[in-house]
Amino acid sequence: MAQNSQIDKLDKQILSMLMKDSTIPYTEIAKELVVSAGTVHVRMNKLIDAGVVRGAHLEIDPAKIGYDVCAFLGIFLEKGSEYNDAVTRLKKVPEVVELHYTTGVYSMFAKIVCRDTQHLREVLNEHIQTIKGVQRTETFISLEESIKRQVEIKDKRVR
Repeated sequence: MAQNSQIDKLDKQILSMLMKDSTIPYTEIAKELVVSAGTVHVRMNKLIDAGVVRGAHLEIDPAKIGYDVCAFLGIFLEKGSEYNDAVTRLKKVPEVVELHYTTGVYSMFAKIVCRDTQHLREVLNEHIQTIKGVQRTETFISLEESIKRQVEIKDKRVR
């Protein structure tokens, strides 16, 4: 099940429906796909066990709870060997909501969410730039999130 070739059309249909609305009951999915609710349940357990589905979560709008600044942060490390230690330290910064190991100019690229620009400055100066091995950072403030979605599940044969 680890490879895409072992995910069949029914699995993809179930995943597509849940990606659009993760609260949809298995019974409703089953009805639309003309299978039993038990089949949907078994298929989802199989996808979870295989690591295809990594969980379900509630998504909130950070601005609605007072976090108005979203920024992206290019992080330059002094040495690549400091990556694991830097990740361990960055995991302790709750404002870091995504972190990627990257190629190109930056060693890492992070997404951070803060209440305002003062909070952003505090997070940068007191938590991120003090991490051993972080040489410097470059910050990009997001003015608007125009697209946010998961990858669309398509059959390989369809282009």
